Amino acid sequence: MIYMLTPEREKAKVRTKNKVQTKKYEISDNLRKLGLGKTYHIKTYGCQMNVHDSENIRAILEEMGFKEVDDMEKADLILLNTCAIRENAHNKVFGMIGRIKHMKEERPSLIAGICGCMAQEEGVVEEILNKYKWLDIVFGTHNIHELPSVLEKAMNSRSLEVQVYSCEGDIIEDIPVKRDSKYKAWVNIMYGCDKFCTYCIVPYTRGKQRSRNPKDVIREVEKLKTLGYKEVTLLGQNVNAYGKDLDINYDMCDLLRDVAETGIDRIRFVTSHPWDFTDDMIDVISEYDNVMPYIHLPLQSGSNKILKMMGRRYTKESYLELFHKIKDKVKGASITTDIIVGFPGETEEDFNDTLEVVNECKYDSAFTFIFSPREGTPASKMKDDVSFKEKEQRLYKLNDVINRYAKEANEKYLGKTVKVLLEGKSTKKGSTLAGYTDTMKLVNVKTSEDKIGEIVDVKITNVQSFSMDGEMVE
Repeated sequence: MIYMLTPEREKAKVRTKNKVQTKKYEISDNLRKLGLGKTYHIKTYGCQMNVHDSENIRAILEEMGFKEVDDMEKADLILLNTCAIRENAHNKVFGMIGRIKHMKEERPSLIAGICGCMAQEEGVVEEILNKYKWLDIVFGTHNIHELPSVLEKAMNSRSLEVQVYSCEGDIIEDIPVKRDSKYKAWVNIMYGCDKFCTYCIVPYTRGKQRSRNPKDVIREVEKLKTLGYKEVTLLGQNVNAYGKDLDINYDMCDLLRDVAETGIDRIRFVTSHPWDFTDDMIDVISEYDNVMPYIHLPLQSGSNKILKMMGRRYTKESYLELFHKIKDKVKGASITTDIIVGFPGETEEDFNDTLEVVNECKYDSAFTFIFSPREGTPASKMKDDVSFKEKEQRLYKLNDVINRYAKEANEKYLGKTVKVLLEGKSTKKGSTLAGYTDTMKLVNVKTSEDKIGEIVDVKITNVQSFSMDGEMVE
């Protein structure tokens, strides 16, 4: 029998004033042995939030007795933790599902499923029910904590188990976590988003904005510091709006200050929305040395017409005012951005407005994309009269400018000594380690592996557009 709780787009966009419930993660004793003698493999697509979700999923599975394997071919359980932001991510996932089908034909005992943001999409689950019924489990972003029971039902019934909630969402504390790093950690401070930018699927897949209690966030950071972690990144779909849904007169500025007061070496936060970035936040960043002078500040477009169509709720002028405030107040600030080209109705003049902002801001780097319509969003219904060839040409032109400024930004570091948190082996040959400066610059350093996890002084000897080389300063 197929048990189904499938996503519904109309339910997913509902926002009420109902109070968010904070619950504790629990796992029953009988489920702690379900995976004994079995192996698992997770493939993660998408943003930092998905990466951290996979850290939670791994820990849950290991509580159940599963052991992780790097080789998907050797796994008894395969999960694809998916992203819904762009069509390319969809295509990759369905391509991987096709590959898994052949594996399942050879090994019928294999359990396979998808989770994450794609699982929250009505059309995706419909496609799975029509074409991929051989999958075993589908669960979404709201019920990661229920994975043990979902998995138990699928393993016992050997039929497709679909459990996806279309809801505003709760907060689940104390979900275990198996972190990818011993030195850097993701820390969720909030979930969901209420901005409803016209092109974005996230408010539908992640639920309404809901902030964790600051005491829970601070307790997690303090524990990480005790365990020897050097850096935390505060995570949220729109971290600047943290606390707006709490009734305690406490916002992102307060949280940043309190996390800084824990004394942990490095603090970052992503992702920011220009609309909610306050002067008080800028002051805190400039005041505390352990709040890194690196800010990701998505522009999306430099055209006021397009920004309005995107539902971004700021103008080119207000964005530039904020940008320069940050640059003026935060010493040595590094600012990166996101930009979409080819949004429906974007003219050459609109695109040139974007180039104008890029030429003024001279970003340290940028994530640039061709507009990808997401089913069910308002932008997917807008008339798009720009050819794909023209969009590609605009992207190429934009990237050429972005790369030039990225190289210029890195050249300012040549000959300077900077502090780098060494995270692990570099992709380069030899005894080379890689790490990041406070301004999020990738640096390759020839040194011994016993330096991994340390913040060291490095003199920059060579620069490229997206990385730098350096020598240890003893």
